[in-house]
Amino acid sequence: MEDKLEPIRLQLYMARSGVGSRRKCEEYIAQGRVRVDGRVVKEQGTKITDEIVAFDGREIHPARKMIYLALNKPTRYLCSNADPEGRPLAIDLLRPVYTQRLFHVGRLDFLSSGLIFFTNDGNFAKKITHPSREIEKEYVVEIKQPVKEEDLIDFKRGVTVEGIRYRILSYRVVTPIKIRIVLKEGKNRELRNLFNSRRYKVKRVHRIRIGKITMKGLAPGQFRPLTDKEITSLAGGGD
Repeated sequence: MEDKLEPIRLQLYMARSGVGSRRKCEEYIAQGRVRVDGRVVKEQGTKITDEIVAFDGREIHPARKMIYLALNKPTRYLCSNADPEGRPLAIDLLRPVYTQRLFHVGRLDFLSSGLIFFTNDGNFAKKITHPSREIEKEYVVEIKQPVKEEDLIDFKRGVTVEGIRYRILSYRVVTPIKIRIVLKEGKNRELRNLFNSRRYKVKRVHRIRIGKITMKGLAPGQFRPLTDKEITSLAGGGD
């Protein structure tokens, strides 16, 4: 008698197949980009066993080997799997070595540079991006004119820009135009929006640390696997 396969939620199956985090996979399902046995499925929470699953017309399967990479993203590389404008993609820097389907964890905007993770483990991505984890992210921000201390103090207290609340965790002034800033959440374009709100012109946003992981030894465009110790420090030991 054959063992019966345990049902699994569709978004979890997709995450284990390296499509993206579970939350992102839920978006793909809602967009009608997923088929189960040839039928488009948009219902969240759909469970599958041995059905054939396809994403954007391509059959997917859970990854046998989990991959965790740290990349020093150069400026003018996009954190996306495709771009209609034909801009360079950060994922392309990995493809000469890793042919598996990988996705970025969090993001850095097109003009920002520095540390970003790539993986095919959706559970890992979900854990380290969840706000409750409050994983620190450290940046070097360079601006074109000297920063005022009172503005940095306001950034630490919290500032609302176009209805969105931003707040930095800490800062250290390296020079009048270079500041090291630590965030816990990291909303989209948070640092640029903060400095632009006080009419500072941002020259550079460069992420140098996520949690305990730094880019030591990685030149722009270079990458390396995360160690088991680093993976555990980011995602924790349990589910």
